[in-house]
Amino acid sequence: MAKLQGTYRHRLSFGDRAFDIANYIFMILLMIVTIYPFVNMLAVSLNDASDSVKGGIYVWPRVLTWDNYDYVFKQATILHSTFISVARTVIGTLISTFCSAMVAYTISRPEFVLRKFVTLAFVLTMYFNGGLIPNFLLMRELDLLGSFWVYIVPGIVGVFNVIVIRSFIEALPEGILESARIDGAGEFTTFLRIVLPLSTPVLATTSLFTAVYHWNSWFDVFLYNSSFIDLSTLQYELMKMLQNSNASISSSGGSMDGSGGSSANFVTPTSIRATMTIVASLPIVMVYPFLQRYFVKGMTLGGVKG
Repeated sequence: MAKLQGTYRHRLSFGDRAFDIANYIFMILLMIVTIYPFVNMLAVSLNDASDSVKGGIYVWPRVLTWDNYDYVFKQATILHSTFISVARTVIGTLISTFCSAMVAYTISRPEFVLRKFVTLAFVLTMYFNGGLIPNFLLMRELDLLGSFWVYIVPGIVGVFNVIVIRSFIEALPEGILESARIDGAGEFTTFLRIVLPLSTPVLATTSLFTAVYHWNSWFDVFLYNSSFIDLSTLQYELMKMLQNSNASISSSGGSMDGSGGSSANFVTPTSIRATMTIVASLPIVMVYPFLQRYFVKGMTLGGVKG
């Protein structure tokens, strides 16, 4: 193998080598452009807020401090809201992925005579919806206001996820499903024991999409549960924290410390925004490496058939 690779490199023309070098340079630059904003946010969040106002913070904090994180995590509701966000993300992702997969399997079956109509009805919801007020009235009629399940029920079936999973299932060998039916398996047993295990890559992909949505969502908290502190999520609390810091700083004419008064070690909207970005994105960044191989495979195979 090494000999063949050496022969291949030897046969490369000057144009091929120039293209490879240009491609490597482009990919390195793209990687730097992609990673730099996150690294810069991390540096700003770890830098003293009064020093950050001067600018010039790029990839490394100039005055290292944990004051920004201390300010964020000293908020009374932050731990409970983190628990709500984690619970919402885990429960919502599991339920939505399973239900979306069931719907996708149903509309992927040729024997389901209404599958084209149902697919069209689902796709239309991606372009048109009732609007903010009808959605609010619907949640009120379903008695979901002030409930944890208002975060879960509206997203039980994700249309985009259904389309992706359906395309993946349609690409599976039909003979495997037929052999299961010959052995006496019903549709649900076939789905549960055959289709789901074979669909691990696309399920991991759609689960990541769903988890990111649930983790980052805050507007539905504002809309449905803003009066219920015990149902507040991390993103909503961070949003309120940023608004309060802006209001406090504007009223005081300067920056504020964690207790609301002026201090040498103060926080600013910029430092709080950077800290919030790191706190909110770190869990997803930690989970993604474990799903990366499934994510790439699921996105590739999920588009084989339309």
